[in-house]
Amino acid sequence: MADTVLYEVSDGLATITINRPEAMNAMNIATKVALRDALLSAAADTAVRSVLLTASGDRAFCVGQDLKEHVALLEADREAGTGETMSTVREHYNPILRAITEMPKPVVAGVNGVAAGAGLGFALASDYRIVSDTATFNTSFAGVALTADSGVSWTLPRLIGRARATDLLLFPRSVRAAEAYEWGLVNRLVPSADLASEAAAVARALAEGPTLAYAAIKESLAYGAGHSLAETLDKEDELQSRAGASEDHGIAVRAFLSKEKPTYVGG
Repeated sequence: MADTVLYEVSDGLATITINRPEAMNAMNIATKVALRDALLSAAADTAVRSVLLTASGDRAFCVGQDLKEHVALLEADREAGTGETMSTVREHYNPILRAITEMPKPVVAGVNGVAAGAGLGFALASDYRIVSDTATFNTSFAGVALTADSGVSWTLPRLIGRARATDLLLFPRSVRAAEAYEWGLVNRLVPSADLASEAAAVARALAEGPTLAYAAIKESLAYGAGHSLAETLDKEDELQSRAGASEDHGIAVRAFLSKEKPTYVGG
């Protein structure tokens, strides 16, 4: 795995750090591949019970596509008469988004600075967003004559409504953290100096929680976003039966009755 993405697992928590602070954590090919592979590793590892996705430095979470590399690749495409550069959505961004949204464990985004373009998409796809009070959000796509990718056309209107999402996509601007918090775009706003510790604490608490229940909550929210109430009720029945049969449910009930704090095993 390239050093542009750092990957560490400790006590059930996988910490994935985008590590190109000198480039505002922009996505070149090596970084996209490394991020995709790190997320897929976390998703497949049964020892991992939650994921913290964050970035190095204090300027940017991720500003999206590395445009310097992108321009060079576009020029090579023109010379070769191909369109391979834009296959990055299919090969990199879509698998990254699916890994975040489909893994059966919670993903926490610790947003330490600018989240733009694909970086915005990564943050919005995460299950819980903890944001520095100095962070900003920007769709940025139309500013370089592109449309939304990285799931933004799906996640953004669901979080802030279609009208606001359309405005931000057609007229990209930097949305400050406080405004994003008021809109419900983020879950928790913290001082910049506290971001790393707060994000790690939340992700650690989730790693120690009832993993199967969290997976079911994540699945039910995704399912309910695209199905009728009747269909969603049937899905809730299915998922609740699964959660009720888990070892952690038994642990939680016994702990409640004995007035003790449960110690979950993740099963």
